[in-house]
Amino acid sequence: MKSRRLRIEIGTKARSTQAAMTGRRCAWIRCAMVLFLAWPGLAAAARQGTPQDGNPAQASRPAAQPHGAVVGPPERMAANALFNQHCASCHLNAKASAKAIPLTGRTAPNTEVLGQMSTESIYAALTTGAMVQQGKSLTNDQKRMIAEFFGGHPLGSTSAGEASHMTNRCASNPPMGDLAATPSWNGWGNGLANTHFQSAEAAGLTVEYLPLLKLKWAFGVPAGGEMSGQPSVADGRVFFGEDNAFAYSVSAATGCIYWSYHAEAQIRTAALIARIDQAGHAVDAVFYGDKRANVYALDARTGALIWKRNLSSRLLSHITGAPAFYDGRLYVGLAGSEELVSSDPHYPCCTYRGSLWALDANTGKVIWRTYTIPEAPKPTRKNSIGTQLWAPAGASIWDAVTIDPKQHTIYAGVGNAFTDPPAELSDSIVAFDMKTGKVLWHYQGVHNDASPGGCFAPGPRGAECPKVEGPDWDYGDSPILRTIPNGKRVLVDADKGGTVVGLDPDAHGKLLWKADLTGGRPGGPIQVQILWGGAADYENAYYPLQAGAVAAVRLSDGKIIWRVPIKPSAEHPGPGGRPRSGLEAAVTVIPGIVFAGGWDGVLHALSTSDGHELWQYDTAHAYATVNGVSAHGGSLGAPAPVVAGGMLLVGSGYVGTGNGMPGNVILAFSAK
Repeated sequence: MKSRRLRIEIGTKARSTQAAMTGRRCAWIRCAMVLFLAWPGLAAAARQGTPQDGNPAQASRPAAQPHGAVVGPPERMAANALFNQHCASCHLNAKASAKAIPLTGRTAPNTEVLGQMSTESIYAALTTGAMVQQGKSLTNDQKRMIAEFFGGHPLGSTSAGEASHMTNRCASNPPMGDLAATPSWNGWGNGLANTHFQSAEAAGLTVEYLPLLKLKWAFGVPAGGEMSGQPSVADGRVFFGEDNAFAYSVSAATGCIYWSYHAEAQIRTAALIARIDQAGHAVDAVFYGDKRANVYALDARTGALIWKRNLSSRLLSHITGAPAFYDGRLYVGLAGSEELVSSDPHYPCCTYRGSLWALDANTGKVIWRTYTIPEAPKPTRKNSIGTQLWAPAGASIWDAVTIDPKQHTIYAGVGNAFTDPPAELSDSIVAFDMKTGKVLWHYQGVHNDASPGGCFAPGPRGAECPKVEGPDWDYGDSPILRTIPNGKRVLVDADKGGTVVGLDPDAHGKLLWKADLTGGRPGGPIQVQILWGGAADYENAYYPLQAGAVAAVRLSDGKIIWRVPIKPSAEHPGPGGRPRSGLEAAVTVIPGIVFAGGWDGVLHALSTSDGHELWQYDTAHAYATVNGVSAHGGSLGAPAPVVAGGMLLVGSGYVGTGNGMPGNVILAFSAK
């Protein structure tokens, strides 16, 4: 009802605003990005995080709360006018959205979606997130009014995310045990090789048990809207961080909560658990990265901060790939969203360069840093209003890197260039020396891909646009390292366009094969087919496709073994009543089963032999939660399902780039 009321309340004034702005360069980053890719943490994004483990001495400071919530007709009318003036042309204009979809493959969240999101998420997007540049013309109170207009509650209520406010505190908090003694899922890809594979023994789940799966518990994330942080499981505990800027530890058996930690910004990474040394004592630590480029090491038992390291003070610098741990070091990729503001003629585009960092896991001390673009940006030309432009820029590392102890090498998928000519390592799979960070070799899958934001949008082209825009088909997912039955090894990765490659890691990245999964994209210059990545057992790699299918590719030669269409549910239609088709979230594989989730919120279990469906569950509905927080499921995007110790865990709720359904719930299934 709230979203319907908002649509009526906005009314004809917004339509007149749309007409006035028809000739303006609306570009998908001007207003269309207010929430998409812009969940950088909640209103407390600038505060120092504080653990909450029940000790009064460690209580968090109260959340900062701007004064004067939007509570009455005058305030709501003022917020309505602000929205009409600054945002309605993209978020309300049906014509603009209809044109943007085929041109960019992306669309702004409509008012119905905005009406389901939290005040904190919208406010953060305008103040510390991807819309900070576009929102600079608004005062702080104006940003607050817009956020509260859609969010429906006063800003600053993030203290509800603390464990001390939840109803299901664990009765005890015993010391951590041997991490190797119980089934686990650790980090993004469940191991150094990022296979997203779980053995039969560790999974504790087989095809025969699928029909017996039942929801064991649901945990609601307070003020959450996107479940971007993939859970990890260790020693009977589940660790995860989410878009409300909190990290949590709960019991895998019951969902009771051990602790919470309030970070500075949204946490999108999977949790990584590793044993480190603190003053001669072994301590189990859990590591995260956030949307303000901070790396955190927390005590896995208590949630207390051990250390924090900021890798970049730039507002548009993010850590989206989970840290990787090996031999006392953390390896972390750094990404940047500078391309999102590149079409603003006042912005000096572009100077951001992706980078890979090695940190001492005990202290957070930087050991080395390697830029994906060695050359520092230099001034190039000025645009029509005199703003200085720069190059080269881009080549972010969005993914969790893959570790190869045999070759003492780190593999990373690298993003597109922001400027022309494109950087040499853009759209590449890159091998770095583990000890020094030196680039050893790279395979560039897509050439000439300079694709700053806004260059595909209707209207005049800005001076930052290249002569020929690239397709933005970078490697945003983690490379998968596998030893196949013949004893040979293969490094597998997919670009966003849908081409999967197999490289020889023992022959400097020699190309072994290509598999073409590009078919089925709905058309247009930017069409994402594979985004968050696949999984691999010992025979095949499995990839979800935005075209609405899952495919299996043989590791030995790249042959497509099967490709099965996934029919979207009619229960949760998208804008215009269209089905929410396509699969974007990463997949997980256990012997005999591939788990894949879609934009429609349905989680599927498919047979690895031929892709036929074995089981499904619609996650997009309301839940009674163990922690007493109101929760609802939504689209499944970004993180993969996690399987360990007979349990299946999945976060439901994702808006992303396709007007997905928000949600704020972690679901735990078990056959017992």
